[in-house]
Amino acid sequence: MRFFLSARIAIIAVALSFSMTAPAFASQSNKWRLEFSGAAESAGEMVFEIVPSGGVPVRVNVRIERNDGENRVARKVKTAIDRQAGKWVDAELDDGEDVLVKRHFFRRFSIVLVSSTVKDVRINFDKE
Repeated sequence: MRFFLSARIAIIAVALSFSMTAPAFASQSNKWRLEFSGAAESAGEMVFEIVPSGGVPVRVNVRIERNDGENRVARKVKTAIDRQAGKWVDAELDDGEDVLVKRHFFRRFSIVLVSSTVKDVRINFDKE
C-alpha cells in the first residue's frame, strides 16, 4: 500500500513540475506588444514571466485595483516591468492601452501571463 501511495505522489509531483515550467515553452521574439482591454471588475494581482532564450525566468508582479481601466492597467504593467525586470528588457507605453516590451541583453524571449486574480481585463500578446 505504501508503494502505491508514494508512486502516486511521485506522479503528481512530476505533473506539477511540468505545469510550472510550461511558460518556458512559449513562443520567442525580440519584441512583444501586450494589448490590454476592459476595466478591472476586481482588485487583484497579475503575474507575468519573462523568459530569455536559454536564461533564467524573471517574474513580474503587478497589483491592480478595482475599476482600473485598460490605460491604467497598461501603465501599471509597464512600471512593474521597468522596476522588476528593467535590466533585462525595456518597456514603453503605446496608444495608452498597449505595452511594448523589447529585448535589452538577450536576442529573444517569451513573455506569458502566469496567473491573474483580476476579473475582466483581457490581454492579447502579439509578436512585433
